[in-house]
Amino acid sequence: MNIPASNLPRVVVVGGGFAGVKLVKTLANKNLQVVLIDKHNYHTFQPLLYQVSSSGLEPDSIAYPLRKIIKKHKTSFFRLAEVEQILPEQKILKTSIGDLEFDYLVMATGTKTNYFGNDAVKANSMPMKSVPQALNIRSLILQNFEKAAIADTNEEREAFLNFVIVGAGPTGVELAGAIAELKNNILPKDYKDLNPEDMHIHLLEGADRVLPPMSEHASKKAEQFLSDLGVNVHCNTFVKNYDGKQVVTNTDLEFQSETLIWAAGVTGAPVNGLKAEILVEKTNRYKVNRYNQIEGYDTIFAVGDIALMQTEAFPNGHPQVAQPAIQQGKLLGKNLLRKINNKPMKPFVYKDKGSMATIGRNKAVVDLKHYKFGGFFAWFVWMFIHLMSLVGFRNRVIVFFNWTYNYINFDKAARLIIRPFKK
Repeated sequence: MNIPASNLPRVVVVGGGFAGVKLVKTLANKNLQVVLIDKHNYHTFQPLLYQVSSSGLEPDSIAYPLRKIIKKHKTSFFRLAEVEQILPEQKILKTSIGDLEFDYLVMATGTKTNYFGNDAVKANSMPMKSVPQALNIRSLILQNFEKAAIADTNEEREAFLNFVIVGAGPTGVELAGAIAELKNNILPKDYKDLNPEDMHIHLLEGADRVLPPMSEHASKKAEQFLSDLGVNVHCNTFVKNYDGKQVVTNTDLEFQSETLIWAAGVTGAPVNGLKAEILVEKTNRYKVNRYNQIEGYDTIFAVGDIALMQTEAFPNGHPQVAQPAIQQGKLLGKNLLRKINNKPMKPFVYKDKGSMATIGRNKAVVDLKHYKFGGFFAWFVWMFIHLMSLVGFRNRVIVFFNWTYNYINFDKAARLIIRPFKK
């Protein structure tokens, strides 16, 4: 790997998501060597992936080079690699570019799409967990518009203009709203030979309401906003089968659709090598104590979505969103410095800053501890929080400019099929 030999303790961080980046920043220029490993050379701001999918933003607006993050960290290094196995007794990490010894190992590998054992859906649906996947969805949506314009039959046209989104959590709700805005604002201008009324957006949710992790107030508001935009919401509905053309559900609903976007859930992305009993069944998350140490290991830690820290307040672990990951990454950085200096570590206590989701122009919902609201002010708060959370000043400027342009012109400027998608 060509990591310089050093007398400093070596901390290896696997994963450049919210938790990994915050941890690396916290350890910057301290008396240790930090090695960050990721299969991509950039950090992805995942809350805005849906805007790349729906032509609102280009991917470089929400991605930031990992090497740029650590460029001023004198003893920090980045390697582009996939981690294959952990050898905990030897303190060795096996990767696609070679082996690496560590003194402390931090797993921040996050999650991957969970298809709940449905192989047909896995083979034919569109996931949205990464920038390349978001670009695939964007290309497919725009290609379907082009194909609908030249379709020979109504049945063909219906399949191209039917968009089915599975999962009405924040990702599904936000994506459904964004695609609805394509229908309402872009289709009538760009595709004059298509009738916008022929385009249908179906949002399927297994629970009895949209946004199940949020309050009932937020759910009702969000469902009303979706209805106003023309989205068809189907609760208590599961996908039984999807062959790439036809969606079959448990409620006997059937849709002819060329596009099924899967936003129904995630599962942990662990690495082979640690004891099997530390992985929690169904979630695939590492069991960790209050200091983010993986159970049974003193120098191997997990942070963010891959970590399951069970407390009285969070018996099923913390929510798999950005804030717990950021807070855990920051505290673990400080705790590693304490541990190296033979000082007691501090237990993690999650500070819940609330949750939010946007459904489109001037429409959002926000849940705070003592206050819940929706509408234009919630939408403004959502925009401000997400804008300030982006990594890099340039990205904030570009996103702000795009949002302003889109708001004034009712437009989505990134309607480009750069690389055609083939199923």
